[in-house]
Amino acid sequence: MTNILHLYIQMDIYKYMEVIGFDWDKGNWPKSGKHGVSKAEIEAVFRNIPAIQPDPFLDEERLRAIGRSDEDRYIFAVFVLRTTDAGNLIRPVSARYMHEKEIVSYERQKET
Repeated sequence: MTNILHLYIQMDIYKYMEVIGFDWDKGNWPKSGKHGVSKAEIEAVFRNIPAIQPDPFLDEERLRAIGRSDEDRYIFAVFVLRTTDAGNLIRPVSARYMHEKEIVSYERQKET
């Protein structure tokens, strides 16, 4: 059985999207893992209802996810959404652990 993720993306308006899984391969995993974040941690961020916003760089339609792993580590991830015949997939591009200043800012924004 496929676990469907429900993403709410903050664009001009909130956009809802169902995602059926992740798109991992030798092209994106080395970049995503180079900062020590595991695949399991990156996937957990999306299961744990992250804050999602557009990435300001316009070379590709990328999104940013900010949230926590199952181990309560704060993670910043950049990803793209891929549509396949089977459904939508998250393709992580990069991920890293957040710095203390970013965590404080993230927690403040969640309170408002």
